[in-house]
Amino acid sequence: MKPENTAPVGPAFKSVKEVEASIKSRMEKAVTDLQHAMATIRTGRASVSLLDHIRVDYYGTPTPVNQLANLHVPEPTLITVQPWDVSQIGAIEKAIRASDLGLNPANDGKLVRIPIPPLNEERRKELVKHLHTVAEDHRVAIRNVRRDGNEAVKKLLKDKKVTEDEDRRGHDEIQKMTDLYMQKLDQAAKNKEKEILEIK
Repeated sequence: MKPENTAPVGPAFKSVKEVEASIKSRMEKAVTDLQHAMATIRTGRASVSLLDHIRVDYYGTPTPVNQLANLHVPEPTLITVQPWDVSQIGAIEKAIRASDLGLNPANDGKLVRIPIPPLNEERRKELVKHLHTVAEDHRVAIRNVRRDGNEAVKKLLKDKKVTEDEDRRGHDEIQKMTDLYMQKLDQAAKNKEKEILEIK
């Protein structure tokens, strides 16, 4: 899942403060986006967020599974999906089976049961590799936001809307923000990696 926050900085800024506020909110979004992406990466424990990215063909419309059913974790190695419309149970089971999660759902006509098998060593390594790719995409997004911010500050200087001191301070502030959000991102990825590698 690629981060979505790589839109250009946007409107013409009137001050360095405006640039900083825009940069901060976009970097914040990159971290939030990473957390959402990581929630769908399996660990050895059952979690309903695993199914967040699964879409079910609901009368021709790809619909998130959590909009069609109640999701529960009755025990650490089981997720249950109870559709509000039981006629959708087959479609829900099929969507889960077709996902990249490697799960083997079964339904009894009313409920889809998804056992979460323990992860073997090889699968854990694959998941960690996938996690690193996802985290790197978000690091790139943050670096792109930094570049946009620096360009916006340079433009303010060029248009004589700020002094050279403000320009310098702006660049320093953007670098500080970049370091801070990179740290947040790395910490979140580290915690997730620990969860994946943890053997229950």
